[in-house]
Amino acid sequence: MPDQDVRLQHLKVWLDEQLPEVFAAQGWGAIPPATLTAASSDASFRRYFRWEGEGRTFIVMDAPPPQENCKPFVDIAHLLSSSGINVPKIYAEDLNQGFLLLNDLGRQTYLDVIDEQNADRLFADAIEALLAYQRLPMEATLPVYDVALLRRELELFPEWYVKRHLGIELDASQQASWNRVSDLLIDSALAQPKVLVHRDFMPRNLMISDPNPGVLDFQDAVYGPVTYDITCLFKDAFLSWPEARVEGWLRTYWEKALAAGIPVQDEFGEFHRASDLMGVQRHLKVIGIFARICHRDGKPRYVADVSRFFSYIEAVLARRPELVELNNLLTSLGQPK
Repeated sequence: MPDQDVRLQHLKVWLDEQLPEVFAAQGWGAIPPATLTAASSDASFRRYFRWEGEGRTFIVMDAPPPQENCKPFVDIAHLLSSSGINVPKIYAEDLNQGFLLLNDLGRQTYLDVIDEQNADRLFADAIEALLAYQRLPMEATLPVYDVALLRRELELFPEWYVKRHLGIELDASQQASWNRVSDLLIDSALAQPKVLVHRDFMPRNLMISDPNPGVLDFQDAVYGPVTYDITCLFKDAFLSWPEARVEGWLRTYWEKALAAGIPVQDEFGEFHRASDLMGVQRHLKVIGIFARICHRDGKPRYVADVSRFFSYIEAVLARRPELVELNNLLTSLGQPK
């Protein structure tokens, strides 16, 4: 895109200005000849490039204002690094232009390498990182997962999936059911103890790194329900695990959290129920987001993944009779349940 090409030229000029100072400050000597190649992009407007020269690498973030704001990334990176977990180190920043120069946490995400054999080890590392930042005192000026945010997320499902994707207008009875289901899920979330919540703590945002994992994409962090991130970790958009194995991982986390003084629920059954209902809230939100990305942003491939989230919901409905109204609503819409 022409605008991106112009931004890339600006970014290269900025890099040429910053690198001498960075190398001097770190005592690295002369700047070697290097290449700048595309590293990755995501569903937002952000792009990432890899600077590489004679064995030294950096990641350069291009986050164009006003669509993106780098300040939350910078602030939360500093906050998370204080807990000892491996987040990108920021060597240089220009918040006005939307440029960041970061250290390179690696080339492989958990999603690239995780399988049945290494999952226990990789998730054990992820749980330790999660516990580390959940122990942080809640002193930062972060948003809170409040009623308004939870409801705004849930409303993505009827607005974008039901109405826009399915072409169905909820009738009065269905709308009343949806309202009651939403209230139940929101009340459950608000009743939970609060900690720092990453909001996308999943395999594609965890890097194989040293120390492991490297943690990315944390700029939307809030204070909110203690079960959110651990539930997110095992209920991914791109891979699924047997329910029994997930329950074992959840129990491992819960036991470690109790021992570490994290304010989890006193009984595992209570914790598991809260995790289930938190998951359903997130799954409905994600289904709505994927429909929005399809119909608003012209990226239909995301809708193919909604069946995985309906499968997650179905597993919870089978063991949580308090969600029978959601079960009936999804049946009335002709959806999996």
